[in-house]
Amino acid sequence: MTRILGIDPGSRVTGYGVIESDGYHAEYVASGCIRAAEADWPERLRIIFNGIQELLIQYSPDQAAIEKVFIHRNVDSALKLGQARGAAICAVVNRAIAIHEYTPTEVKQSVVGKGNAAKEQVQHMIQVLLKLSAVPQADAADALAIAMCHANTNNTLARMQGIKGMRKGRYW
Repeated sequence: MTRILGIDPGSRVTGYGVIESDGYHAEYVASGCIRAAEADWPERLRIIFNGIQELLIQYSPDQAAIEKVFIHRNVDSALKLGQARGAAICAVVNRAIAIHEYTPTEVKQSVVGKGNAAKEQVQHMIQVLLKLSAVPQADAADALAIAMCHANTNNTLARMQGIKGMRKGRYW
Protein backbone atom coordinates (compact mmCIF):
# COMPACT_ATOMS: atom_id res chain seq x y z
CA MET A 1 0.00 0.00 0.00
CA THR A 2 1.18 3.48 -0.85
CA ARG A 3 0.37 6.27 1.58
CA ILE A 4 -0.53 9.53 -0.16
CA LEU A 5 -0.94 13.01 1.33
CA GLY A 6 -3.32 15.22 -0.65
CA ILE A 7 -3.07 18.98 -0.16
CA ASP A 8 -5.69 21.57 -1.09
CA PRO A 9 -3.75 24.81 -0.57
CA GLY A 10 -5.44 27.95 0.64
CA SER A 11 -4.29 31.26 2.07
CA ARG A 12 -6.74 30.95 5.00
CA VAL A 13 -7.55 27.22 5.12
CA THR A 14 -5.36 24.45 3.72
CA GLY A 15 -7.10 21.10 3.49
CA TYR A 16 -5.27 17.82 3.86
CA GLY A 17 -6.22 14.22 3.28
CA VAL A 18 -4.25 11.03 3.78
CA ILE A 19 -5.17 7.75 2.08
CA GLU A 20 -3.55 4.40 1.47
CA SER A 21 -3.92 2.83 -1.95
CA ASP A 22 -2.82 -0.37 -3.66
CA GLY A 23 -3.86 1.03 -7.04
CA TYR A 24 -7.28 -0.59 -7.00
CA HIS A 25 -8.59 0.16 -3.51
CA ALA A 26 -8.18 3.23 -1.34
CA GLU A 27 -8.54 3.46 2.41
CA TYR A 28 -9.10 6.60 4.46
CA VAL A 29 -6.37 7.41 7.00
CA ALA A 30 -7.00 11.02 8.05
CA SER A 31 -8.17 14.44 6.91
CA GLY A 32 -8.66 17.93 8.21
CA CYS A 33 -7.64 21.54 7.81
CA ILE A 34 -4.74 23.79 8.71
CA ARG A 35 -6.30 27.10 9.68
CA ALA A 36 -4.27 30.30 9.34
CA ALA A 37 -6.94 32.95 8.70
CA GLU A 38 -6.36 35.03 11.83
CA ALA A 39 -2.61 35.54 11.34
CA ASP A 40 -0.79 38.20 9.31
CA TRP A 41 0.54 37.09 5.92
CA PRO A 42 4.09 35.89 6.78
CA GLU A 43 2.72 34.09 9.84
CA ARG A 44 0.13 32.31 7.68
CA LEU A 45 2.88 30.93 5.47
CA ARG A 46 4.77 29.71 8.56
CA ILE A 47 1.60 28.05 9.89
CA ILE A 48 1.05 26.25 6.57
CA PHE A 49 4.70 25.15 6.31
CA ASN A 50 4.82 23.90 9.91
CA GLY A 51 1.39 22.28 9.66
CA ILE A 52 2.37 20.27 6.59
CA GLN A 53 5.65 19.27 8.24
CA GLU A 54 3.75 17.99 11.28
CA LEU A 55 1.49 15.93 9.00
CA LEU A 56 4.51 14.46 7.26
CA ILE A 57 5.97 13.40 10.61
CA GLN A 58 2.66 12.06 11.93
CA TYR A 59 1.51 10.12 8.84
CA SER A 60 4.78 9.36 6.98
CA PRO A 61 3.36 9.49 3.45
CA ASP A 62 5.27 7.90 0.57
CA GLN A 63 4.05 10.55 -1.89
CA ALA A 64 2.17 13.81 -1.92
CA ALA A 65 -0.17 15.50 -4.38
CA ILE A 66 -1.24 19.13 -4.51
CA GLU A 67 -3.71 21.16 -6.52
CA LYS A 68 -2.31 23.54 -9.14
CA VAL A 69 -3.10 27.24 -8.92
CA PHE A 70 -5.70 28.61 -11.28
CA ILE A 71 -6.42 32.29 -11.88
CA HIS A 72 -10.11 33.03 -11.87
CA ARG A 73 -10.64 36.77 -11.55
CA ASN A 74 -8.61 38.15 -8.68
CA VAL A 75 -4.89 38.18 -9.46
CA ASP A 76 -3.99 39.17 -5.87
CA SER A 77 -5.83 36.10 -4.53
CA ALA A 78 -4.05 33.89 -7.07
CA LEU A 79 -0.67 35.24 -5.98
CA LYS A 80 -1.45 34.59 -2.32
CA LEU A 81 -2.69 31.11 -3.16
CA GLY A 82 0.55 30.51 -5.05
CA GLN A 83 2.58 31.55 -2.01
CA ALA A 84 0.53 29.28 0.28
CA ARG A 85 1.01 26.47 -2.21
CA GLY A 86 4.76 27.19 -2.27
CA ALA A 87 4.94 26.93 1.54
CA ALA A 88 3.23 23.53 1.38
CA ILE A 89 5.46 22.30 -1.46
CA CYS A 90 8.60 23.43 0.38
CA ALA A 91 7.51 21.49 3.48
CA VAL A 92 7.07 18.33 1.39
CA VAL A 93 10.28 18.56 -0.65
CA ASN A 94 12.19 19.46 2.52
CA ARG A 95 11.43 15.87 3.61
CA ALA A 96 12.51 14.47 0.20
CA ILE A 97 8.99 13.21 -0.62
CA ALA A 98 7.83 13.16 -4.23
CA ILE A 99 5.05 15.68 -4.92
CA HIS A 100 2.71 15.64 -7.91
CA GLU A 101 0.46 18.40 -9.22
CA TYR A 102 -3.07 18.20 -10.60
CA THR A 103 -5.49 20.81 -11.91
CA PRO A 104 -8.91 21.15 -10.30
CA THR A 105 -10.44 19.77 -13.51
CA GLU A 106 -8.21 16.67 -13.42
CA VAL A 107 -9.13 16.03 -9.79
CA LYS A 108 -12.88 16.38 -10.38
CA GLN A 109 -12.71 14.26 -13.54
CA SER A 110 -10.87 11.52 -11.68
CA VAL A 111 -13.19 11.39 -8.66
CA VAL A 112 -16.60 12.47 -9.97
CA GLY A 113 -16.31 11.73 -13.68
CA LYS A 114 -16.76 15.29 -14.89
CA GLY A 115 -14.31 18.17 -14.68
CA ASN A 116 -16.87 20.82 -13.78
CA ALA A 117 -18.37 19.00 -10.78
CA ALA A 118 -19.65 21.05 -7.85
CA LYS A 119 -17.98 20.91 -4.43
CA GLU A 120 -20.96 18.98 -3.05
CA GLN A 121 -20.50 16.30 -5.72
CA VAL A 122 -16.83 15.93 -4.80
CA GLN A 123 -17.74 15.68 -1.10
CA HIS A 124 -20.38 13.04 -1.83
CA MET A 125 -18.09 10.92 -4.01
CA ILE A 126 -15.29 11.06 -1.46
CA GLN A 127 -17.72 9.92 1.23
CA VAL A 128 -18.85 7.01 -0.98
CA LEU A 129 -15.44 5.99 -2.34
CA LEU A 130 -13.73 6.04 1.05
CA LYS A 131 -16.77 4.65 2.90
CA LEU A 132 -16.89 7.57 5.34
CA SER A 133 -19.73 7.76 7.87
CA ALA A 134 -20.22 11.50 7.27
CA VAL A 135 -19.64 14.03 4.52
CA PRO A 136 -16.17 15.52 4.97
CA GLN A 137 -15.65 19.29 5.28
CA ALA A 138 -15.16 20.86 1.82
CA ASP A 139 -11.40 21.62 2.05
CA ALA A 140 -10.64 18.20 3.53
CA ALA A 141 -12.79 16.51 0.85
CA ASP A 142 -10.89 18.38 -1.87
CA ALA A 143 -7.57 17.22 -0.37
CA LEU A 144 -8.81 13.62 -0.23
CA ALA A 145 -9.94 13.96 -3.85
CA ILE A 146 -6.45 15.17 -4.82
CA ALA A 147 -4.93 12.13 -3.10
CA MET A 148 -7.46 9.84 -4.87
CA CYS A 149 -6.66 11.49 -8.22
CA HIS A 150 -2.99 10.74 -7.68
CA ALA A 151 -3.71 7.13 -6.70
CA ASN A 152 -5.84 6.70 -9.86
CA THR A 153 -3.18 8.33 -12.03
CA ASN A 154 -0.44 6.12 -10.56
CA ASN A 155 -2.54 3.03 -11.24
CA THR A 156 -3.22 4.05 -14.85
CA LEU A 157 0.45 4.83 -15.51
CA ALA A 158 1.53 1.50 -14.00
CA ARG A 159 -0.93 -0.37 -16.23
CA MET A 160 0.28 1.57 -19.26
CA GLN A 161 3.86 0.58 -18.45
CA GLY A 162 2.70 -3.05 -18.35
CA ILE A 163 1.03 -2.66 -21.74
CA LYS A 164 4.15 -1.07 -23.19
CA GLY A 165 6.16 -3.98 -21.76
CA MET A 166 3.80 -6.43 -23.45
CA ARG A 167 4.18 -4.70 -26.78
CA LYS A 168 7.94 -4.94 -26.49
CA GLY A 169 7.58 -8.68 -26.14
CA ARG A 170 8.49 -9.01 -22.48
CA TYR A 171 5.33 -11.00 -21.73
CA TRP A 172 4.84 -12.78 -25.07
